[in-house]
Formats: sequence, C-alpha cells, structure tokens
Amino acid sequence: MEAKTKDLWVFIETNEDGSPQRVGLELLNPGRMMADKQGGKLVGVVIGNNIADTAKQASIYGADTVICVEGAEYQHYTTDAYVKALYHLITKYAPTTVMIGATNNGRDLGPRLSARLQTGLTADCTSLDIDEETGNVAWTRPAFGGNLMATIMCPDHRPQCGTVRPGVFKRPEAGEDKAEYIKEEFHVAPEEIRTTLVEVVKEAAGELVDLEGAEVIVAGGRGVGGPEGFEPLKELAETLGGVVGASRAAVDAGWIPHAHQVGQTGKTVGPKIYVAAGISGAIQHVAGMSSSKYIIAVNKDEDAAIFNIADYGIVGDLFEVIPALNAEIKKLKA
Repeated sequence: MEAKTKDLWVFIETNEDGSPQRVGLELLNPGRMMADKQGGKLVGVVIGNNIADTAKQASIYGADTVICVEGAEYQHYTTDAYVKALYHLITKYAPTTVMIGATNNGRDLGPRLSARLQTGLTADCTSLDIDEETGNVAWTRPAFGGNLMATIMCPDHRPQCGTVRPGVFKRPEAGEDKAEYIKEEFHVAPEEIRTTLVEVVKEAAGELVDLEGAEVIVAGGRGVGGPEGFEPLKELAETLGGVVGASRAAVDAGWIPHAHQVGQTGKTVGPKIYVAAGISGAIQHVAGMSSSKYIIAVNKDEDAAIFNIADYGIVGDLFEVIPALNAEIKKLKA
C-alpha cells in the first residue's frame, strides 16, 4: 500500500470499560518525536465502547488527531472485529507508520493486521527512531535470545508496523485538549466475528502485581537463594511503597510467580527506583529495566554486569545490605 500522508498512528488499546491501556498513551511520547521529525501528524486511534474519556486522554497527551471507532462489538477484544476496523481505517487514510502496544491483544492484532496489509511487522520493540529523509522507522528489539539488540527497517512497504513493549517509554506530560476528533462509523456484523468470549478468568489474587505501573520495584535474582530470600525484598518494597520483581532465573527456579518477572520474557518496566538484589545483569534482564530512572544494584560480585548500568552500586551480601537499607529508610520516614 502506498502511504498518502506522513502521519504516524498510535493504536490506543482500551479495556472492557473503555479506559485506555497505559502503553497506548506511552507511545504518544516517541510518536510525537517521530511525527515531528518527518513533518507529519501524530494520530491516536481509539477502538472500543464508551471511549469518550480515552479519546480525550489521547488528545491531552499529544495527539494532533484522534480517530474513534465505537460500538458494542468492540467492548471485548476479538481479532476479527479489530483487524477489520483498523484495516478499514488504514486503507482509507494511508498513514506511513502504525505503532501498537505489545500487550497480549497487541501481539495478536499486529501480525494479523500487517499480513492483511501485505507489509512487515517488527515485534516487541524496546527503542524507536526515524530517518528524517526517508521516513524509515528504526525499530530496535532483542534478538538471538536477547543476546544482542537488532535494529530493523522496512524501506519498501507501507505502512511500517511494529509492536512496542509497555513500560519502555514514559507517558508524555499532559497538555491541552486541542486535537481534531474524527468519528468513524464502522461496524462488524456478529456473523463476521468467529470467536465468542465465554468467560474472563482473572489471575489468582496472590499473583497480581502491577510492575509496569509501579514507581518503585525491588527485584531479586539467583542471588536470593530461594523463596525465603524474597522476604527481605518484600519488606523493603513495602517500606518504599513499591512492588517485588524478579529475574528469569528466580522465576524458572519456582521461587516466585511469573507475574513478577522483569526482562525480555517478562515485563518491561521503567520505575523511578529499581533495586536489583542478587541480579547479575544479563542482557535479557537489562532489556526489561534499563529505562528506570535510578538503578540501585546490590551484589557480592564486584564484577557483576549490573554495576555497568547502575546509578548506585553496593558490593555486599544482600541479606545484610537490604535489611540495613530498610531500617535506615524507616528511620528517615519516621
């Protein structure tokens, strides 16, 4: 498909109540930079039911134009309905680039949409840039099991499509509600939707953890030694008002549920404070937390790779350092 505009689109995924998934608003941040570089508009695309507030948020967080598709058939995500709606919009307006959050739904939507558009898709990106002259997006993602980062371009087909991990970018600062709103009437008949939502099963309450939205994460790795090793980390996280994270090694060992995993095969996070206790700093883990504002590393090995990206490093036994750190913070808070 030939791009008719230099516009860059961000698909803003909605929940069943019409509220936005965080990653859609986060993508308006790099989207603004990239749209400005190539002289196009930043367009937020909102599909769902009861989406008026989400459309407004897309505007105040930087979209120049917000395209809305609303209907009861979009309340719950289905591949058929969402692909048909997005395909209709893209073929009508012909943007140059489409970005989708790499959520469970986004990872389903992106490949199906790009195949129908006969264009490429770069999945699970952790960094973005754009060439001002050609308009080619530089999509960067982990490759070869996370052992290196690959930058991929799609020079011959439009639109360029990619899914981007939640938590990689910060949500922009809120501004004025001054976007142009376009309401598209596009409905999908029930017989065109080949799947039916039977039941929504929530994850066990004990495993629910909002890593992507947390401002403080205290994470443990192989160095915690076992499930009991997470207890001092949980205490520090509670003192700091944060949550507990973990490396893949700790999760694979069965010491903590997968919901706590940070890294290439877990969640990508960007909190204000990230405490890495007993984590060596393998690239697979670093890919998921390197955008944290302040990284504090605690490790007995002074040559551990985690110290290369840490803002503050403590060489020592985490079972001595973490309780001492927790005690001092409690004193300060008192």
